[in-house]
Amino acid sequence: MPPPRTREKALRHRLAELRGPEVPAKALDARALAALAANPGCRRRAILDGAGVNKAVLADALGSPSVFGQSQFAFVRGNAFEAKVKADGGAELLRLAHEKLDRGAEPPADAAVPDLTAQGPRGRTARTELALREATGAPGTWTLLDHPMLALDVAGSPAFLEPDAVVVHPDGSWTVVEIKSFPLLDGAADPAKVGAAARQSAVYVLALEQVAARLDPAPRVRHRILLVCPKDFSNLPTASAVDVRRQRAVTARQLDRLTRIEEIADTLPEGTCFSPELPAERLTEAVESVPATYAPECLSACELAFHCRERARAQDMVTRLGRPVRAELGGLTTIGEVLAAARGEAGDPDDPTVAALRRAAALRAEALGTAAPEVAPCR
Repeated sequence: MPPPRTREKALRHRLAELRGPEVPAKALDARALAALAANPGCRRRAILDGAGVNKAVLADALGSPSVFGQSQFAFVRGNAFEAKVKADGGAELLRLAHEKLDRGAEPPADAAVPDLTAQGPRGRTARTELALREATGAPGTWTLLDHPMLALDVAGSPAFLEPDAVVVHPDGSWTVVEIKSFPLLDGAADPAKVGAAARQSAVYVLALEQVAARLDPAPRVRHRILLVCPKDFSNLPTASAVDVRRQRAVTARQLDRLTRIEEIADTLPEGTCFSPELPAERLTEAVESVPATYAPECLSACELAFHCRERARAQDMVTRLGRPVRAELGGLTTIGEVLAAARGEAGDPDDPTVAALRRAAALRAEALGTAAPEVAPCR
């Protein structure tokens, strides 16, 4: 068996071939990782994300453009708010961290803000780890790491992640900081947006835990992250402590279930390429060579969702009805099979799923036959 570094180099070369010549890799961020962890059975998303394929561009080339993306106005507003939060050496951000997470510590007066610049993502990751080590070894002081770089192993391939900030507390513990431009109204925010931020932050927590495990003694990575948002309808920053233990546990379990990327790559036909420059017919053939696990939830998490939905409809797959329905139907994989089993035209009557479908169909027929009153014809 070749050494790990040789295998990693060979995998990078293989993924570059899949991406296409001269096509730059799209970095796998925490948001994409959280979405990937939510659907670990989708080999298509795993290989495309692992190869750094820009799925939005790919969806356009397939004729099923996505509706993802932040407006330019929201992007500018978010950057301006983040700059405001981190102004003056992150004084306001650290004040919020002290107020919401660590009131027993000394207030952050002269906090350290180390320089994290380095060459390339691997260099930045190493520089971040060194800064964390140094900050942890200096008890009694606050340290703010602005846009550190973390690495997380995902299905055998490293993903480089960049949280908004990480705070090192005076006791040496670490906190992930997530800065969002949606407002906290009377101390509460849109639950869906908070949930998405929590899932994203859970990925950063996992990556930080891997760094902490390499230190002796291992510092504590706090399970409550600091979510910083505008207060009410102003541009003034406020914050909330969000417990991400559940999201962290779910994400860790789902990432462990991902099929290793090299295993998926080895099953692809020779010459497979996902370059959007290819003819549409050949590109569609390449995409369809990797099985997908579509569910309606993909519409809010994956750029290829519209393409996969059309394929699921064309193949009459029950997956397009949702994961809960799919889980209840056992070995019945198409809607035609389900309807045939319900009508008694197919299926094993001793199968509990088939028996339940037939019972439901009989109840429906009985209800429609007895509950529908006769309607007098219109005159």
